[in-house]
Parts: sequence; C-alpha cells; structure tokens
Amino acid sequence: MSEQLDARGLSCPQPVILTERKIEELKSGNFEVLVDTDTAKENISRLARNKGWEIEIIPQGREYQLLLKKE
Repeated sequence: MSEQLDARGLSCPQPVILTERKIEELKSGNFEVLVDTDTAKENISRLARNKGWEIEIIPQGREYQLLLKKE
C-alpha cells in the first residue's frame, strides 16, 4: 500500500506544495495524491514530470487519483 496525500478541497498552490514536500521526502518509490480540480491535476502532473517521476492519472467521477512513481 502506497502512501496517500489527500489534497481534495485545498486551493492552489496547496496541493502542489504538499506533493513537492512528499517528492523531496521520498526521493523515490511511489505514492498517490487525491485532488478535485483540473488545475491541481495539471500542476501536480507538471511538477512530477519535471522532477523525473512517472504519473498515472485515474479519473474518479469529479476527482482524480494521481499515482506517482520513481525507481
């Protein structure tokens, strides 16, 4: 089971800041981020790719599950 960040209901840039902290803390591995806006999804996706992480986006109704992974 990977770690999970629940960033639903948070306004930007909070979801991105939380994700960046987790990326810096883990360095590699995997975790998921839950978001509820397109803006958060796009900004976190860009951040993850810029830092060398793979990202899979799973739509869940009006929310998104973002799976981040780095070997």
